[in-house]
Amino acid sequence: MNDHASPTALAGLTAVVTGGAKGIGLGIAHNLAEAGCRLALWDIDEDALQSASHALRTTGADVTTQRVSVTSMDEVQAATAALRERHGRIDVLVNNAGIGGDKLVTKMELDFWQRVIETNLTSQFICCKAVIPAMLDQKFGRIINISSRAWLGNRGQASYSASKGGIVSLTRSLALEFARHGITANAIAPGIVETPLFATLQAPVQDKLALTVPMQRIGQAQDIANAVRFFASPSSSYVTGQLLYVCGGRSLSSASV
Repeated sequence: MNDHASPTALAGLTAVVTGGAKGIGLGIAHNLAEAGCRLALWDIDEDALQSASHALRTTGADVTTQRVSVTSMDEVQAATAALRERHGRIDVLVNNAGIGGDKLVTKMELDFWQRVIETNLTSQFICCKAVIPAMLDQKFGRIINISSRAWLGNRGQASYSASKGGIVSLTRSLALEFARHGITANAIAPGIVETPLFATLQAPVQDKLALTVPMQRIGQAQDIANAVRFFASPSSSYVTGQLLYVCGGRSLSSASV
């Protein structure tokens, strides 16, 4: 049987999804719940967390939510300890939380650069550092870091591209450090995805962006969630340190937006 295709291939595993209250993160949460995971959603948007929790519980999902700033080592450590006390283990970490950052270098203030790097990259280090001890105790873990096709470089996105490129390097280092302990680390590089932010763009802009994708469509949260589910599943047990583009071929034809 194909483990990835099995509706409950991940039954009994505990998965953390950062930035899991909406957008791609919520899509990932629904997919992992469908596969049988117990979920912990960490986000700073309390209203969105409440809405996400309700939506997931109506499907029968076992979900806990907590307001966590993933840039705070103390908050992440506390959330990790609470989760281990509740479930006894943490099996899957999906580092999805992040922010955009569009400014030309000549107009970019240092604090803008630092905020993007801290939120997108340093947060992933913090979450990994907090969760990996549980995975070491279990001799099992799946770390899935959300990068971006933009790591290849975009005009006006020096901070964002740098943060997403850092994620790729972090993932490779994690894979090498922890492979012998039964822990894999992989990254996903989404292209343009239909999110609440994308929906705010005017229709002509959306259409223009779709034309830059070889598949001629905008990605869906489910596309990213399917990749996450693969990396979390037994089907990927011999895969680590890899970057998977989920971008409709855009990484092949367009180095930048």
